[in-house]
Amino acid sequence: MSFALPARTAPLAHEVDMAEADGFEPHEGLRRVSYRSEVRLRLEDGQLRVELLASAWGRPRRHRRPPAVRLAHGEWLRWQINYRFTGMNGAWLYRLDTLNLAHGAVPAAAFLGEPPRFIDERAHIW
Repeated sequence: MSFALPARTAPLAHEVDMAEADGFEPHEGLRRVSYRSEVRLRLEDGQLRVELLASAWGRPRRHRRPPAVRLAHGEWLRWQINYRFTGMNGAWLYRLDTLNLAHGAVPAAAFLGEPPRFIDERAHIW
């Protein structure tokens, strides 16, 4: 669910991908922030407005979603959402997305603890 941040200055995106095909071995990447389409970020009155956008292709569909969250400088949150996708051959693929996001610089180990704000959109997937 979380990894220590590399020693770099913010803003940055530290992405970790894991897949069953390679034994859930973490593959880490680091880049300057160029916000992905799955997360909408906007600075409003000194607070960071965070909205996680659900995949249009994943199931189950989420008709009622939590509203955007506002973070003050120094605050962070964890937002989780899961999906089931149907592949081209009809096989099901599962995905769990975990967004740990801070407004401003935080210690490298900040995301390793319990989040002060947690939005749980995990659903029963069958």
